[in-house]
Amino acid sequence: MSVYTPAEVVEETGFSLDTLRYYEKIGLLERVGRNAAGQRRFSQEEVGWLGTLRCLRDTGMPIRQMQRFAELVRAGDHTIPDRIKLLEEHDRQVRAQIDNLTERQSYIHNKISYYRSIL
Repeated sequence: MSVYTPAEVVEETGFSLDTLRYYEKIGLLERVGRNAAGQRRFSQEEVGWLGTLRCLRDTGMPIRQMQRFAELVRAGDHTIPDRIKLLEEHDRQVRAQIDNLTERQSYIHNKISYYRSIL
């Protein structure tokens, strides 16, 4: 089984050491294993889970909702319908953000065209 140092996890996930500690503290990460010297060592599974958290965070999911998702995952497969519901709701919010940004981008493109037309 592969294990990763905190520095390797930082590089892999883009999360800071402080964020990793915080995620462990608030329960987004289960208690991370440690070596004999007491230094954190992350499993491949934990690094994969952090990839999921990165995606959720980068798409604007609030911490509380991420915590709820983590609880559902840990509770077992019988929570899959609830996970789907949570992710579908988040997907609707992401879609709304994309639509809003697309609309804003169109406005910017129109301004660029206008300014070019008066040059």
